[in-house]
Amino acid sequence: MRDFTLSMYGQFLEAINSTEYTATSVCDYLKSAPDRCVILRHDVDRAVKRSLDMAQLEHEYGIRSTYYFRHTDEVFKPDYMHAIADLGHEIGFHYEVLDKAKGDMEKAINIFEQELNELRDVEEVTTVCMHGNPLSQWLNRDIWKKYDFKEFGILGEPYLSIDYNKVMYLTDTGRTWADLNIRVKDVLNSGGSGANSGFVGKIASTKDLIELIKSEEVPQLCILAHPNRWGDDTFGWTKEILLQNIKNIGKAGIVWYRNRKSL
Repeated sequence: MRDFTLSMYGQFLEAINSTEYTATSVCDYLKSAPDRCVILRHDVDRAVKRSLDMAQLEHEYGIRSTYYFRHTDEVFKPDYMHAIADLGHEIGFHYEVLDKAKGDMEKAINIFEQELNELRDVEEVTTVCMHGNPLSQWLNRDIWKKYDFKEFGILGEPYLSIDYNKVMYLTDTGRTWADLNIRVKDVLNSGGSGANSGFVGKIASTKDLIELIKSEEVPQLCILAHPNRWGDDTFGWTKEILLQNIKNIGKAGIVWYRNRKSL
């Protein structure tokens, strides 16, 4: 079976349900963290229809997760937000305000408040998560070095509110679960010293991830899956893998250059 299809994602969900893990949204985890759980998070970067497809599949398995929507013309689609929320999922804000403000903190926080309010006009929002643009010089979560998201009624931010020394973090960034050399912004502050340290290089495919879930070796995991990367139709699947391979070459170059520059 091809990887990064909804059929494969269904096997992943089935694996969770076959264990003692509790699947949880980000909001539910921050309110009351189960001892053994899989936090499911989705960044809706584009291809909104695929987000609804994934949300419907999770609903069929009785699983609730979090969908972070960008405030862009392509993604800010109230009908899809309502449909996903009606399936029981959490809707969150995938902010990129430092990018939009070109690093101006005051302008960025004003954009954040405005866009958050517009999203809240559609659905309840209690958690937010930064969007990472590999071509941008700014890291959007740095806005919270000056401001406090709690002042906006926000419960938490996955990059800042989850202890990754205890929670294993896995992401499909770059259409792989393994390659750190193509991650420009999706990097944890804990580096390689956190809960991931004993598994570096061991998990590359979704089958590897499923085996990890079935082993129940790790008490708590946070899984980021981008819905636009998952689909069963051959044309869309092929288009996505070709596009991602091209992007990965560019991102690997950025990481190489930054590492070389820091020497």
